[in-house]
Amino acid sequence: MSANLHNIPDNEQAELARESAEALGRLLGQMPESQRARVSLDGNELIMPRQALVLLRELLAEMAQGNAVTIVPTHAELTTQEAANFLNVSRPHLVKLLEQGVIPFTKTGSHRRVLYQDLVLYKQQQLAESQRLLDELAAEAQELSLGY
Repeated sequence: MSANLHNIPDNEQAELARESAEALGRLLGQMPESQRARVSLDGNELIMPRQALVLLRELLAEMAQGNAVTIVPTHAELTTQEAANFLNVSRPHLVKLLEQGVIPFTKTGSHRRVLYQDLVLYKQQQLAESQRLLDELAAEAQELSLGY
């Protein structure tokens, strides 16, 4: 299951989301030990886990910034196009990474599927490698007194 909120929030929705995110953040801060909360929605009482409320606050914060939001379970299988979009690369480049064994995948018939959690891991590894290379360049610039 994945939830897509493709519509970019308008100004009124963004402002409401900002106010709601701030209020929810304050409530969560006032009760840091509570693992669940009673929520009233149009007169109906719900008991929700804290983790769901934290996720809701994050979703509202994104909406407040005018962003559309997609929620994907970590075990979800994505198409190659969805995976390429997530990594912000072309589909042919992603397929090349898959075929080289850089990112694991499965095949359903002739279609490749990629686990979301494998994409997150790959992205984290790429960010860590980029940071390592930047640190290396900065150290080299310091050694050469390049003024950086």
